[in-house]
Amino acid sequence: MDYTIRPVTTDDVAELQKISRETFKATFDPFTAPDDMAHFLDEDYATDVLISEIENPNSRFFFLLVGDKIAGYLKVNVGDAQKEHLKENALELQRIYLRSNFQHKGLGNVLFDYAEKIARDEKKDYMWLGVYEKNINAQHFYKRHGFKRVGQHVFQVGDDLQIDWLLLKKL
Repeated sequence: MDYTIRPVTTDDVAELQKISRETFKATFDPFTAPDDMAHFLDEDYATDVLISEIENPNSRFFFLLVGDKIAGYLKVNVGDAQKEHLKENALELQRIYLRSNFQHKGLGNVLFDYAEKIARDEKKDYMWLGVYEKNINAQHFYKRHGFKRVGQHVFQVGDDLQIDWLLLKKL
């Protein structure tokens, strides 16, 4: 499958917002009350929030294009953009989001490999992420890529306090 990876800019915010809302809802709707989901999608993927994240030099977004279609995206964080401080000299893999019609085609691996290449090129010692305790498919995916559970934290979706497992990989 031919694909391209390119950085996301503020000019892309509408498409980033659309894919973020679409993929988050598709993945987590079965576990989340409708009001909590609506609140989260409105607030966390608001245009101003996404623009400030895109403009943060410690956060980076990358679109994965298959042909001329945006299949998904990757978000990585370093420094103070990380959601937790698990280890010194670490890169947070915050999001690998793929549209449903592009899942199960190896594209998650493409985005993961791209994130790991960034971490290694920048001489990071660790990669880490948070994964929802009920997202079994994602847990298996990250385990295959060498991550181990080292803790947990609360991830708030609306008024719902969900538990994310914290996973770590030594590079």
